[in-house]
Amino acid sequence: MAAPATANTAGAGDTRARYRRILRFAARNLIHIWWYDLFLPRIGLGRFSERGRTKRLTAFARRFHDLAVELGGLMIKVGQFMSSRLDVLPPEITRELEGLQDEVPAVPFDAIRALAERELGMPLERVFESIDPVPVAAASLGQAHRARLVQADREDTGLDTVVVKVQRPGIDAIVDVDLAALRRVGGWLKRVRVVADRVDMPALVEEFSVTCLEEIDYLHEARSCARFADDFAHDPRVANPEVVWERTTRRVLTLEDVTAIKITDAAALRAAGIDPAHVAPVFASVMFDQLFTNGFFHADPHPGNIFVTPHVPDPADAMDSTTAHPWKLTFIDFGMMGEVPDSTRSGLRKLLIAAASRNGKGLVDAMREVGVLLPSADTSELERAMTQLFARFGGMGFAELREVDQREFRDFAVQFGDVIRSLPFQLPEHFLLIIRAMSLTSGVCSALDPDFNLWDSIEPYASQLLRDESGNVVQDALKEAVSIAGVAVRLPRRIDTVVTRIEEGDFAVKTPGLDQRIARLERVTRRLIGAVLFGSLLVAGAVLLPTVLPLGIVLMSVSALPLLYTLVGPRRR
Repeated sequence: MAAPATANTAGAGDTRARYRRILRFAARNLIHIWWYDLFLPRIGLGRFSERGRTKRLTAFARRFHDLAVELGGLMIKVGQFMSSRLDVLPPEITRELEGLQDEVPAVPFDAIRALAERELGMPLERVFESIDPVPVAAASLGQAHRARLVQADREDTGLDTVVVKVQRPGIDAIVDVDLAALRRVGGWLKRVRVVADRVDMPALVEEFSVTCLEEIDYLHEARSCARFADDFAHDPRVANPEVVWERTTRRVLTLEDVTAIKITDAAALRAAGIDPAHVAPVFASVMFDQLFTNGFFHADPHPGNIFVTPHVPDPADAMDSTTAHPWKLTFIDFGMMGEVPDSTRSGLRKLLIAAASRNGKGLVDAMREVGVLLPSADTSELERAMTQLFARFGGMGFAELREVDQREFRDFAVQFGDVIRSLPFQLPEHFLLIIRAMSLTSGVCSALDPDFNLWDSIEPYASQLLRDESGNVVQDALKEAVSIAGVAVRLPRRIDTVVTRIEEGDFAVKTPGLDQRIARLERVTRRLIGAVLFGSLLVAGAVLLPTVLPLGIVLMSVSALPLLYTLVGPRRR
C-alpha cells in the first residue's frame, strides 16, 4: 500500500516520510517481539527470554512514547488506547504511556486564528468579544481556547463564556497517512496466528479509523453532545455543555464553558465539601447507565474530560428536583462516543448480572452471547475455572486483591493456564471502545478511592437490572416453554441417532483436559527420543572419526537432524 496523497498543508514528501517512519518502527519492534517472545521459547530458551522481558517492554514503551510525541496525530491516540488497556497489556507499557494525554504541544495561536476565521467566514473580533491565545487544553487532533461571546450572541444564547475548540491545521492529511500505516501493520498482524486467533486486526483498525474520523468532525461531536444531553435530561447527577450551533462548523466547535473541579482533584473536592469516596460509585453508576441502559456512551472518560460541579443554591429553584443532588458530574469532549447494539447490550447485562451473583456458568454463557467466545467452544473447564475464581476472589476490591499472596494467583494461572489459552477467545466488534471506557472508569474510581470496590457498585446495579426485567418474566417463561417443547419433539430422533452411532462404533467422547495432558506427554516423549538419537549418532560419529573418517563425519552431521527436531519441533497444534 502506498502512502496516500494529500491535499492539505502537509507536503507529499512529509507524508511519505511519516508513513515509512511508522512502518519501520512497527516492523523493527514486531521482529524483536517475535524473536524474544515466540522463537526463543520454542527452542527451549524461555527462561533466558523471560529474564529480560521487563526491560524490553519498558524500552519498547519509551520508544513508542518518543515516536508519538514527535509525530503527534493518531500516534498519540494509539498510545492513549494502549495506556488504557490494563486488561491485556503489561504494566511496564501502560505506565510509560499514561502521560501521553498531557504531553501534546500546542499549535501557535496565529495558525489557529487563521483556520478559525476561514471556517467561520469572518475575523474572530466579530465573533468573540475576546479570546485567550493561551489554550485551555491541547489534544492530538485539536486544541481549545476560552472566549467570550459578543453581546448579540450572549443575548440570543443566554451564555457568556465559551470554549472554542479548533482543529489542528493539516490534521486531515496526518490522519489519512496514519490510518494507511495502521492498516498495513494490521495486515501484518493478521498473518501472525497467535494474534489472528484472538482478534481480527484489520477489523479492529477499521473500527479505530471510524472513531478517529468521527472525532475530527466537530459537527458529529456537537450532535453527540446533544444526544448525550437528551439521554440524561432528567438525571440530576449529570450535566454537559450547551452547543453554540451558530458558531460551530466541521473544524470549529463552540461550547458553553463548564469548567469546574477535575474529577481526580481530591484536594479541591474536599475544599468544596465533597468526599472523593462518594464520587466514585456515582461515576461508576453513570457509566453503567450509559453502557447497559442507554447503549450510547462516552468512550474517553479520562480525568481531563470529567468535572465535578458543585450545586449553587438558588432561592428561585427551591422546588427544583436538581437540588436533590449537591453536585453533578459534568462530561465534556464528545468526539469519541460508542454505541452498543441491542444484542450486545443484552449480553452485557447478563454478564454484569452473572458477575454480581458470582455465577461462573452464567458468566461464560454471557461471554458466548456477546461474542467473546466462539459458539463452538467447549467451555466446561472454563466454567469450572470461573466458579473457583469467584469462590476465592469474588467480591474483593482492588485494595484487598493487592494484599493477596501472589503465589495464589500463580497457582491459579498454572492450574487453568492451558484451559484459557486453548479456548477460542476473540475481540468482537464494538468492544474496543467498551473496554477502553470500562478501563478508564476503573482507573478513575481507584484514583478517587484507593479502597474502591467495584462489586459494591455492580451488585446494586445488577439487582436493579433484574427488577427492571422482572416485567418480562411471563414472556421469558413462554419462550422457555416453547424451547423445552422443541427439545422434547426432537429428543426421540436424537436418541435414535446416538444409539445408531454407538452400534456402528462411531461414537466419540471429548475429554479436553485429558487430551491436553496426553498431547503434552507425546511431545515430551518425541523430544526425548530425538535427544537420545542425537546423542547416539554424535557419540558413534566421534568414536569412528579417527578410524573411519568419512562415516564418522556423516554420523556427526546426521546427528544435527534429531537435534533440530528436539529444539524446534514437534509443532504444537
